[in-house]
Amino acid sequence: MRQAGRSLPGYREIRKRHSLFEVCRQPELCAEVTLEPVRVHGVDAAVMFADIMLPVLGMGIDVELVESVGPVIAEPIRTSADVEVLRIPEPEDAVPFILDAVRLVRADLEPERAVIGFSGGPFTVAGYLVEGKPTREFAQTKRCMYGSPEVWHGLCEKLTETFIRYLRAKVAAGVDVVQLFDSWIGALSRDDYLEFVAPYSKRILEAVDAPTIHFGTGTAHLLEAMAEAGGDVIGLDWRVPLDEGWERVGRDRGVQGNLDPALLLGPFERARDRAIAILDAADGRPGHIFNLGHGVLPDTDPADLGRLVELVRERTASVAA
Repeated sequence: MRQAGRSLPGYREIRKRHSLFEVCRQPELCAEVTLEPVRVHGVDAAVMFADIMLPVLGMGIDVELVESVGPVIAEPIRTSADVEVLRIPEPEDAVPFILDAVRLVRADLEPERAVIGFSGGPFTVAGYLVEGKPTREFAQTKRCMYGSPEVWHGLCEKLTETFIRYLRAKVAAGVDVVQLFDSWIGALSRDDYLEFVAPYSKRILEAVDAPTIHFGTGTAHLLEAMAEAGGDVIGLDWRVPLDEGWERVGRDRGVQGNLDPALLLGPFERARDRAIAILDAADGRPGHIFNLGHGVLPDTDPADLGRLVELVRERTASVAA
């Protein structure tokens, strides 16, 4: 899952000296913080360190990542004129450092361990751009969708093309899997998702020549619609039982999830019991990627993450046997 390394000491030391964007712009540092969770925890894949707002920098948008707040946009997108001036950048020109970091990680990692690249999803990124900062209500975003649909669709068209180019470039550089993080689509009704978001997600997921993971949170009411939009694997958050979510997205797909990250802030025994319940619900069927239901929380004890990895390995090895 994204942010897997942010509870680790190596990452924290690097972040004392460098902002997130500074880490991303230095391929060796970016590769180091990507690889640290793999080395410490022995997980099966490395998730490339990046931020979902990184590709939009090349579009001509000024983004500041404010600590404990998130992305803040100097001039939010509100009009057709705002959309018109946005560029669709070539990744080799806009984010060559990320592609270099992918190459470094792929070269350093054992062949059997996957490298996962990702981009933000249309709603989440467009929502940040319209709102100007993180929000739970997405009032300005919905005002734009309902009152100025030409602005919304124009923005999503440009974001979609940008993300397609970005993910294709990552695949060419060496990532094995791509994940579309539309973290906040749970703020939408099913009808609004189908009208304003799903067509763009579908285009992105179909355009990439690699296995795809489609992820959001608060999506219990959207799972069938997300599956229809695409993704070889559908990410499930902790709000829906794994076996129920799997039935709803279809057994012909994989599922990823779905331990609540906050469980790892309490006694490990509770997280252990819940992890075992999730594995029991998966029942050894092919296609389950055990994972958290969202990103690792910063206060998580790395030792507990290590214990969780060991637990999952032990339980799945016994099932396989």
